[in-house]
Amino acid sequence: MGVLPIENSLHGPVAETHDLLYEAPLSIVSEVTLPIVHCLLARNPIQTSEVKTLRSNPVAFDQCRDLVHALGVRCIPTATTADAAREIAENDDPTEAAIASVAAAERFGLHVIATDVGDHAAFTRFVGIAPHTRVDRGARWRTALSFVTDHQPGSLYHALGPFHRHGLNLVQLVSRPIPQSTFRYRFDMVLDGHPLDAELQTALAEMREWTREVRIFGSYPATGDH
Repeated sequence: MGVLPIENSLHGPVAETHDLLYEAPLSIVSEVTLPIVHCLLARNPIQTSEVKTLRSNPVAFDQCRDLVHALGVRCIPTATTADAAREIAENDDPTEAAIASVAAAERFGLHVIATDVGDHAAFTRFVGIAPHTRVDRGARWRTALSFVTDHQPGSLYHALGPFHRHGLNLVQLVSRPIPQSTFRYRFDMVLDGHPLDAELQTALAEMREWTREVRIFGSYPATGDH
């Protein structure tokens, strides 16, 4: 089973994860929300004033604007904050630093030269993905799905209407462009409930009258409120 970030409390949905779920034969089987604490890491225990180059994921740069502005250094984007820490560890330049976690510092043998450098408290919701779909159910359950509406006025309104009528709580709604199409979009949605619940089954049946495609990404226990 793999783990991917799907939503950040400050920046909203993680587009790459939504697109992966749409394109790959994978299902969401779990979720967890974790606090994100950014730290400034370096090969040696230098002062922050000695930093000349900063590496990190662009989202982390955005979450640490005050630090980036105060340092006034060159910023190099990386795919993940862990990649930034790894690159610092492999680089001989002692004036380079990375915005990453304490865990990344421990993993790559780096020094934490500043802690909790984020502008605000941030949380990221991660989902566990697997090549199978869960069929069990519990008291607090969530279902993730994707749908494409007919290309006519009011389609999205009518597609979402059944969930309101049947009292189903909508947790997240994200629009994403459909690959290899021109100005066409799909909608990724997370709602409270299990696909075997009578109300959700009825809502999905009514929804299909206003959609061209409905794809279930998976169902899993709800671990917290968003």
